[in-house]
Amino acid sequence: MKEIDNNNKSFEEIKHIDENGVEFWYARELMTILEYNKWENFEKVINKAKDACENSGITVIDHFPDVRKTIKMPKGAEKTILDYKLTRYACYLIAQNGDSRKKVIATAQTYFAVQTRKQEITEKEYSMLTEDEKRFYQRNLTRKGNYSLNQTAKKAGVKNFDKFHNAGYKGLYNGETADDIAKRKGLRYREDILDNMGSE
Repeated sequence: MKEIDNNNKSFEEIKHIDENGVEFWYARELMTILEYNKWENFEKVINKAKDACENSGITVIDHFPDVRKTIKMPKGAEKTILDYKLTRYACYLIAQNGDSRKKVIATAQTYFAVQTRKQEITEKEYSMLTEDEKRFYQRNLTRKGNYSLNQTAKKAGVKNFDKFHNAGYKGLYNGETADDIAKRKGLRYREDILDNMGSE
């Protein structure tokens, strides 16, 4: 849980706000957090994300505008390198097309999916919801996030989804299995744990 919180904080720390108040991320900064060492490898992921964007009928340049940066080289020389000014949606697509073996990729998928969906209502609107409304709203986000997670896990070769999800519960609940949590909460047989959580 602490690792996830740290990664989420990292995504927030590299977020930039432009002159119009619009948030964005630089690809080269995101690359570091997503644990890619070579730009060439990360650019392949970016290109896959661009293809996904285009296949969805969305204008690529709106989400992946390229920018040029000048960096200092040894002996006072300078070099111009390519970077991208990414929207939240672009970051989400990059995470979806990243190396699913990396834990940080799964964290990024969830972070950018939740943040993207949460923007559909304003912070003020969200704060005015009742606890039950917030819980219902977050439950829908979780359902969509889990669908995305299952698709990614399936592509990565996961066969036993009960064991896969149970590992997630153990990570979130200090080693408790789904059965342990259900017993502690007094849930009926097959009653969904996620339907019995608060909004947080």
